[in-house]
Amino acid sequence: MSEALLEVKQLKTYFPVGNGIFKRSNRVVKAVDGVDLTIRRGETFGLVGESGSGKSTIGRTILRLTEKTDGEVIFDGTDLYALSRRQLRSLRPRMQMVFQDPYGSLNPRIRIGDAIGEVLLDHGLASKAEVREKVLDVLRLCGLAPYHIDRFPHEFSGGQRQRIGIARAIILNPDFLVADEPVSALDVSIQAQIINLFRDLQEQKGLTYLFISHDLSVVEHLCTTIGVLYLGSLVEVAGRDDLFARPQHPYTKALLSAVPIPDPTVKRERIVLSGDIPSPADPPPGCKFHTRCPYVTDVCREQRPVLRDLGGGHQVACHLV
Repeated sequence: MSEALLEVKQLKTYFPVGNGIFKRSNRVVKAVDGVDLTIRRGETFGLVGESGSGKSTIGRTILRLTEKTDGEVIFDGTDLYALSRRQLRSLRPRMQMVFQDPYGSLNPRIRIGDAIGEVLLDHGLASKAEVREKVLDVLRLCGLAPYHIDRFPHEFSGGQRQRIGIARAIILNPDFLVADEPVSALDVSIQAQIINLFRDLQEQKGLTYLFISHDLSVVEHLCTTIGVLYLGSLVEVAGRDDLFARPQHPYTKALLSAVPIPDPTVKRERIVLSGDIPSPADPPPGCKFHTRCPYVTDVCREQRPVLRDLGGGHQVACHLV
């Protein structure tokens, strides 16, 4: 088994809640609430859950784009939150991010070649004379043509813009890439192309991914390990095949029941959860899922479960398992 590239220990990210324009309160939004996860070198770790579950906040907190409230983020043996800004900047090329909105992450007034190549100059990794050739190389690698280098963002389709976002991330030759819902805004046929591009780049460059998505069918095709997030906490973590074959947590079972099956002759019971996801500013006591769980017991309402290993790396946080 390969060594761990990233270890996250009891990560918490809370945001204060204001009460009126001038008033302050002690309430906080618990966007990430005690998350532990390990991502091994060369692995693709998929993070899934409903909108508002804290998936994107975890990705941003890991990269220190959002500051943590508590916990540890250990990248290749280095505690990222123990680094100064200067030390963190020197480590930035090894950790990059692909954003959900490819157009919003690009400056509409800057040509694509400059948008991709400017990071090389910022980090002193290439001279001005070398930048253009390096940009052309990474464009070809991401399935774009050389003439695209002088075009502006509005001249590209959504799929092409996401390829540009990926090119900008990998031009620094990172070890670790956070992909935050990178295909959710794309057509299904284009989604498949981008997923294949992620897979090809991983094989060629040995990349390690944290792939964030709400779509389990997308995660199934790319990820080796999957973590299921609910209201800022992991409720189940397992290898892809194991999770799809024998999900243990009621929330995971409900998510999987909504995944379309290509074969119309195969029937699957659809599990519809009652109620809405609670507010992270006022999470329920005990198990956070107990307000929607069809199997809730008294202990679920009173005691918060912790992730327990069922064997083979399959972990679940549920009193019923």
